[in-house]
Amino acid sequence: MKTIAKFSTAILLVIVSGVLSAASFQLPAYQEITLDNGLTLLLMEHDEVPLINVEVRVKAGAIDSDIKGLANVTAEALTFGNANRSKQEINDALDFTGSSFSTWSDKELSGVSASFLNKNTDLVLEILENTLKSPKFENQEVEKFLNRYATELQQKQESPRQMIGDYFNALYFAQHPYAISSDADKASLKKIDRTAIENFYQRYYQPNNTVIAVVGDFNSKDMANKITKRFSNWKNKHKQNTSDIKPYSPEAEAQVLLVDKDDARETTFMIGGKGIARGDENYVALQVLNTILGGRFTSWLNDELRVNSGLTYGARSRFATMKEDGTFAISTFTKTDSTEQAIDLALKTYQRLWKKGIDQATLDSAKAYVKGQFPPRYETAGQLADLLVSMKVMGIDASFINEFNQSVNALTLEKTKQLIEQYFPKQHLQFVLIGKADDIRDVAKKYGKVIEVKMGEPVK
Repeated sequence: MKTIAKFSTAILLVIVSGVLSAASFQLPAYQEITLDNGLTLLLMEHDEVPLINVEVRVKAGAIDSDIKGLANVTAEALTFGNANRSKQEINDALDFTGSSFSTWSDKELSGVSASFLNKNTDLVLEILENTLKSPKFENQEVEKFLNRYATELQQKQESPRQMIGDYFNALYFAQHPYAISSDADKASLKKIDRTAIENFYQRYYQPNNTVIAVVGDFNSKDMANKITKRFSNWKNKHKQNTSDIKPYSPEAEAQVLLVDKDDARETTFMIGGKGIARGDENYVALQVLNTILGGRFTSWLNDELRVNSGLTYGARSRFATMKEDGTFAISTFTKTDSTEQAIDLALKTYQRLWKKGIDQATLDSAKAYVKGQFPPRYETAGQLADLLVSMKVMGIDASFINEFNQSVNALTLEKTKQLIEQYFPKQHLQFVLIGKADDIRDVAKKYGKVIEVKMGEPVK
């Protein structure tokens, strides 16, 4: 066991006018330990309540399989029993102690989350150990889940708001790995079985590909010993997963993906283009700018499309970030017959960034909002565990936390102009419209080259 680093900064939250301030917010002290097998362990003592939170990240997601949805199903299947306990026995033990335990997967990562009273540490660590090291993937449980998952996918494909993000990524990223959805589709679901799950698990779930963060009421030395004892004999079967993902160069033309949902009474749309990777040096400043455009209830987009025109119940914009790249997008929905009006107003509002710019009062308001929102995001043990493990796998250092306030304060009007020109996509925007194609096909042609698919069908 090798100790890599120890961070000794302390956290101090101050109250200003009843609002938590980011001014003195610093990352609490934590230890980073690497076991001989490559497993990374992050430990942070946080003893305000007798709770412990564990966050695990395995560097394996949708981009690591040719079978869409396999990473997602594998993560779910980890809970189907292990070498020591059946699925029912695991659930009974967790329910009896009031502990929570869940698994998930996205484009780049798979995860396990657990929260429990410190008196139940040994129980939950035993379940965690065997979930990661010796899952059984019982055939009966796999089949039951796949049948249920097929129904869930069918329901998702009836929901434009659940599908539009997948469609936007498929349109924008084209053949790039980030185009893939984390969920399966009808075709890929037929390829997922116990063998496929087992193969994905064996390839990626191993210690040199795993980070475990533990935050809560414990002694770091004792916790390090407990986890080392349980995981030091976990063997690697492959080299560490280092996905060779490069930033994407988008299409040099405006495109419109028209998704036909013939029973739709409204149009759900998303407009955008290139965004940023999670580690971009201007990540914080861009959150401030996006707050103004579409990141809060009083944003420009929500004011214009909801409050002033009544075209929708809400409009927003966001930078969706991943490790190597990301997207920027505006999204909302409107009645079918107001589709063109709503899109044009969204575009006109977006153009304010360049035509009118941001004034000092608006910038100051957004800065205050972002700083006020920041500390409460990292108050609990669960939030801090998620932060630690995310920083590690995304390659983000402590300056994101410790210099957050300085980064916000450093944003000037001149800097906003530079960032708008550099980061907000202006040309060759990509559009996804989900609605009744017969009623909005002519509208779609106004914004770029049209590609049309039926709801639930993949983009070709």
